[in-house]
Amino acid sequence: MCLAVPGKVVNITGDEPMMRKGKVSFGGVIKEVSLAYVPDVKIGDYVIVHVGFALSILDEDAAQKTLADFQEMEALMLNLSTVN
Repeated sequence: MCLAVPGKVVNITGDEPMMRKGKVSFGGVIKEVSLAYVPDVKIGDYVIVHVGFALSILDEDAAQKTLADFQEMEALMLNLSTVN
């Protein structure tokens, strides 16, 4: 199973399209990812990231909904682990 996670671009480095990298925030955890596949990305955009590559730009509403869904799943998992 593969999982791509939305994150917010907070910094961009590099001028050549295939060499661009960005720092992306995943709920406050910052990771450096390749921006080679999203040449139009700007600071403040949300991107879908899989194994260190931003694959597409995501609108903020969709990103926030996905992040809220992840938080809900985490809460459910925590509740399940306290029941057993």
